[in-house]
Amino acid sequence: MQKPNNKFKLEFVALMASLMSIVALSIDALLPALPKIGSSLGITNVNDNQLLITMIFLGLGFGQLIFGPLSDSFGRKPIVYIGFIVFIIASIICVTTKSFELMIIGRILQGIGLSSPRTLSIAIVRDSYSGNYMAKILSIVVMVFILVPVIAPTLGQFLLNFYNWESIFYVNLIYGLLVMLWFWKRQPETLPKEKRIKFTSHQFIDGAKEFIKYKDAVAFTLISGFITGSFMVYLSTSQQIFQEQYNLADMFPYIFASLAISIGLATYLNSVFVVKYGMWRIGYLATVAYAIISVLYIVLFWSGDNPSIGILISFFALQFFSVGFIFGNLRALAMQPLGHIAGIGAAINGFVSTIMAVPIANYIGSFVKDSVLPLFIGFSIFGVLSLLTFILLKSKKTPSTV
Repeated sequence: MQKPNNKFKLEFVALMASLMSIVALSIDALLPALPKIGSSLGITNVNDNQLLITMIFLGLGFGQLIFGPLSDSFGRKPIVYIGFIVFIIASIICVTTKSFELMIIGRILQGIGLSSPRTLSIAIVRDSYSGNYMAKILSIVVMVFILVPVIAPTLGQFLLNFYNWESIFYVNLIYGLLVMLWFWKRQPETLPKEKRIKFTSHQFIDGAKEFIKYKDAVAFTLISGFITGSFMVYLSTSQQIFQEQYNLADMFPYIFASLAISIGLATYLNSVFVVKYGMWRIGYLATVAYAIISVLYIVLFWSGDNPSIGILISFFALQFFSVGFIFGNLRALAMQPLGHIAGIGAAINGFVSTIMAVPIANYIGSFVKDSVLPLFIGFSIFGVLSLLTFILLKSKKTPSTV
């Protein structure tokens, strides 16, 4: 039985957030450059630029199935290093190709490589903490991680103005290398040899069978897929919405940053309240708010005409404030019963939620052309589905467990 660890370690939180933030930088810093990359590669359909964002998530999903189980057998640290090597190779492909198809392959490979630090940072947190305090640590990690989307588009725009879009990939590589050096020097291995699972050809199948035994883990993974998918539509279409629908190209990095701050504030508040009120209750109430806000937008703007930029940003801010309370708690709720298979558990949780999210984002994103309405329809559909899943779980629990 794991002894509860309620000791806060600032460097540990910052390092885990930095590992996750390599992913965020690879996605968000590229947003202002999507039109130029598309033009450079001969893209004529603007919606195809969204694939440069969504396809990295596809790689993130599949990569977790490789690196998560391997980390349960060989430890967390060496698998993180292998993932970063894949990321380096993929980045070289992205900056040297003149083919859109090869660029997409490079982005998928980037996602596969980055799935290692992203997934294993969660496994390392689960190795070190449990219960509501684990949710607190994850919330703080996500809060620090959110600082990257605040500055990433501005950084991307700066590099675009003074250099070229390829420089964004080089900066990502340098940042990733610095984080890896920090990780190598300061982070001890959290999975001792006596707790490792012997590597076998059927290890993943055995882990999946064990995962399915925990219905809460399965349910919260599905909710993660619903919420991540609807939120991914925003990530892949935000540049298109603000730069083309609202003609705010110069303001895009600042608008994106302000909305990221909304998520960051919520994750901070979650870290403050989660130990007192519990991750289950806060996650449930945040899902209720997520569904209500999106439905309200649809009711008010059913015509499809875009509201003023102030109203749109207000709705986005409220929507993402709810997301800030949802994300950390969903991961913690799913991982809570999986401490004995944290690597495989984090991999399956991440894989299922991401593989659900990519087709959701690609499908809904294809309708976001001259109106924001399809985006909020996606928010509402998957917000309601998430809420219904919560309600179903709640009906099967006793009041003391909720």
